[in-house]
Amino acid sequence: MLFAISSPGNSLDAALLDKINNKTKPLGALGQLEQLALQIGRMQKTLTPALTSPQILVFAGDHGAAKAGVSAYPQDVTWQMVENFLAGGAAINVFSRQNGLALAVVDCGVAYDFGARDGLIDAKVALGTANYIEEAAMSAAQCAQAMANGATIVRELAAKGCNLVGFGEMGIGNTAAASLLTHCLTGVPLADCIGRGTGLDDAGLIRKQALLEKALARYQASGAAHDPLTLLAEFGGFEIATMVGAMLAAAEARMTLLIDGFIVSSAALVACRLQPALRDYCIFCHRSAEPGARAQLQAMNAEPLIDLGLRLGEGTGAALAYPLVKAAVSFLNEMASFESAGVSDKS
Repeated sequence: MLFAISSPGNSLDAALLDKINNKTKPLGALGQLEQLALQIGRMQKTLTPALTSPQILVFAGDHGAAKAGVSAYPQDVTWQMVENFLAGGAAINVFSRQNGLALAVVDCGVAYDFGARDGLIDAKVALGTANYIEEAAMSAAQCAQAMANGATIVRELAAKGCNLVGFGEMGIGNTAAASLLTHCLTGVPLADCIGRGTGLDDAGLIRKQALLEKALARYQASGAAHDPLTLLAEFGGFEIATMVGAMLAAAEARMTLLIDGFIVSSAALVACRLQPALRDYCIFCHRSAEPGARAQLQAMNAEPLIDLGLRLGEGTGAALAYPLVKAAVSFLNEMASFESAGVSDKS
């Protein structure tokens, strides 16, 4: 798949910084919001950016490795939580409603037949991935199909006027997949990329580490390539691969990408390795409590907006950070300058 992603560039930086610095405040007084306003102005190539038809997408998929014991929860929780999303009862539903964000769930590969449902986008590749402890999670063709599905979904949103997408996910076992991808793409020791996920106890964490070490050994012995797409097919989930395609298409359309936590960041890491310019369109929303999140953020030179100890997923961090993104655009567009307000600037 080909994506033409260009860097936003800095041609407007001088004008944007002049506008930001001449607001009725001391220089730099709005801290990270000022950098955020600069970034969004760059993305949209304007001094008056706008956020239109903001959308949260929750990508859902099942993992074959979940049945091997990498998670504290059974695989059925994936489809049960999708039903909860569709019924409006999950945390992401609450936060999306609160902040005026449209929400849709994408079935990328859940081992369940939902049928046609309001709020559900059917992008199912298969009924879950294979068990990557024993074989590659998906074929190259399946990986490509998932990415193409994600790209199509986002391009349709862009055609309807959406210019901001928040990424969330659901899939029992997907912190394990994200740990493997993070290790392989950053070189940080695997043990430092593995956390408790949905709440493993000490014995469960030891079991998870052993299983992931076995999966890594299987992959290394296979002689498979070490490029991002091969790694995505080896260890990813259909929801992660679909997010990668969606992110690439979003950056190509110069949309703002709200990156949630550990699993979404693993997709962003793959996407950035495929197209480094994509990084400039990403806003990293929160610092996940998962250990591997530190390696991801360092690899992408990212400073998240909030640090609340979150580890829920679903896109909740993106929904909670959205008001800060909105505030950055609002102050840039609406806050008075020293001149317009008749306030004396620093002499």
